[in-house]
Amino acid sequence: MKGRFLLIVICVIFIFSCHDGQNKEVFSPKNNLSVEFGLTKNGQPFYIIWKDFETVIDTSYLGFDFENATSFLDNFEIVNSSTKNFNETWQMPWGEQLDVVNNYNELRVELQEKSDLKRKLNIVFKVYNDGVGFRYEFPKQDNFSEAFITEENTQFNLTEDYKTFWIPGDWDIYEHLYSTTKLSEIDASVKRNHPSLGQTYIPENAVNTPVTLVGKNGIHLSFHEAALLDYAGMTLKVDTDKLSFKSNLVGSRNTTYKVKRTLPFHTPWRTIQITENAPDLIQSNLIVNLNEPNKLGDVSWFTPMKYTGVWWEMHLDKSSWDYGMEMVDGVWTDTGKAHGKHGATTENVKRFIDFSAKNNIGGVLVEGWNTGWERWIGFENREGVFDFVTPYPDYNLDEVTAYAKEKGVQIIMHHETSAATETYEKQQDTAYALMQKYGMHAVKSGYVGKILPKGEYHHGQYMVNQYNNAAIKAAKYQVAVNAHEPIKATGLRRTYPNIISREGLRGQEFNAWSSDGGNPPEHLSIVAFTRMLAGPIDYTPGIFNIKFDEFKKENQVNTTLAHQLALYVVLYSPVQMAADLVEHYEANPKPLQFIKDVGVDWSETKVLNGEVGEFVTIARKERTTENWFLGSITDEISREIEVDFSFLDENTTYEAKIYKDGKAAHWDKNPLEIEFETIEITKNSKLKFYLAEGGGLAISMKKN
Repeated sequence: MKGRFLLIVICVIFIFSCHDGQNKEVFSPKNNLSVEFGLTKNGQPFYIIWKDFETVIDTSYLGFDFENATSFLDNFEIVNSSTKNFNETWQMPWGEQLDVVNNYNELRVELQEKSDLKRKLNIVFKVYNDGVGFRYEFPKQDNFSEAFITEENTQFNLTEDYKTFWIPGDWDIYEHLYSTTKLSEIDASVKRNHPSLGQTYIPENAVNTPVTLVGKNGIHLSFHEAALLDYAGMTLKVDTDKLSFKSNLVGSRNTTYKVKRTLPFHTPWRTIQITENAPDLIQSNLIVNLNEPNKLGDVSWFTPMKYTGVWWEMHLDKSSWDYGMEMVDGVWTDTGKAHGKHGATTENVKRFIDFSAKNNIGGVLVEGWNTGWERWIGFENREGVFDFVTPYPDYNLDEVTAYAKEKGVQIIMHHETSAATETYEKQQDTAYALMQKYGMHAVKSGYVGKILPKGEYHHGQYMVNQYNNAAIKAAKYQVAVNAHEPIKATGLRRTYPNIISREGLRGQEFNAWSSDGGNPPEHLSIVAFTRMLAGPIDYTPGIFNIKFDEFKKENQVNTTLAHQLALYVVLYSPVQMAADLVEHYEANPKPLQFIKDVGVDWSETKVLNGEVGEFVTIARKERTTENWFLGSITDEISREIEVDFSFLDENTTYEAKIYKDGKAAHWDKNPLEIEFETIEITKNSKLKFYLAEGGGLAISMKKN
């Protein structure tokens, strides 16, 4: 022990000998994490992060490159610094839990160049017990009024060759399968030109965030960003030799800079979640806490819900999004050539409404209801193609919405923009007003295809503003947004709680049409510890007809049926789709019962166990009923897990309905074998369960 202490002292002496002696330090509330900030002798800013006196992030430098201006690299001096502590508890209007503790210690450092311009830069660190967030602030100042940022040079220098779970630093999509390699073995080039993906751009050996790392001693790290507003999304360039990440902002082919901002402004938070185990990553509220409080006020007009819809049948080729109209003199016209496969018909949607009303499902999504689907893919000029207020001839909007209201079911609007941003901007007010007229409070938006105007990417500053401004405008019409092909989630749901969910990952539809075999059994056991750390996921679970041979014999879902049920608890979203066809649910009333019962809005979440890429078990308590629900999933390896039910209420007996893999269940050979059991449990109960290969476990627990 004395030797270890001596080593730490020597390291600290060495660090200070290389720097100018102005180093500042801040600890987490529990003193388990600390951040040291300093300047080198030539005035270059750096930081170091420690956990329990072990270096987690070694000396890492900070700065910016600008167009037509000297870089923020060195020549700085510290003109002021301050620290403060902060502790509050705020409430989520909807979410994984009701009460959120926001407790951190802050270090603010004010820098100024020694040169004649004396430009200023502030760096703010917030240190939590489970991680660190820091951002740059550009204060109002003389000699610096507008920043044209060509690159942000934020380093994250690591101290070991971590096991890393990553997807490539794509400027357009997040719909890649995760790779699991050592940090030194990351090669994003192997993920280029994926046959099932749209336009992609990977200029560097870089990864998207969140990227999660596991150390030899059990430490878990996840790198991401929070509060991404009016700035380019950040990928992380990988130096496989030095074992480090460096910020690599998403750019544009239309400008030589990546971010343009007028001072004063601040960047998004750069976040590092640091925990001793995998479950604590999911339990962390670092990302949402780094966002500003609710700016919308009361959003009770949005109701968390399960929903069905006209969607999966199109991916199975049972029906189509388009009707079969033709463009005549710039107007979509029914020329009598309808092909008869259109899915969004009045009759079909009423069938989904009836099913939802009968089975405690609050909404119905209708895709393909509006004109324009005949020529939205493959056409360079997609501006003006979609009309977000005009239905196809076989979809009676008045009749459908009146019928849904009578049945107590909400219609979820769908806006596929085809990434034609100018068309969507022009029509947003009219489209949202139409929703308000019919009492629709949720929209699923899509941005499939190359961004228009040409040269922009999905994750650059231009599109960050498109996504966020659309949601902010929607709030004025009491509309909540579930974005697909989106910019990454960064916790803005706290500030704008009408940002309810998003895709931002390789979703369920890849199982229906991907040429590479779909999503492997391990996929969601990785997603829970990577993408889900960023925020709610609209993954569309609940496929009962796993093989769907009558539609596509070469494709299937690569999980068991019990795994699909467990996803309603494991993957969080305030809108959860029962994605399969009505007839498949009606043919399986016993597993359907879990979907009928399971909640979507929670007062508590407990991550009971798990390892990244292997398995995870999560229990959640429903706000309105105080019933508990549990979901557990595994990768392609079968395993036995023990569930400790000590999270349940004292002196209470629960009726537990258990949905578990059968003894011969297997994600490929026998995915539909499922067993049902009803028993009584209390907080003193401990039970063991078998998870098959690619399998799962779902339990509903109601108070007796």
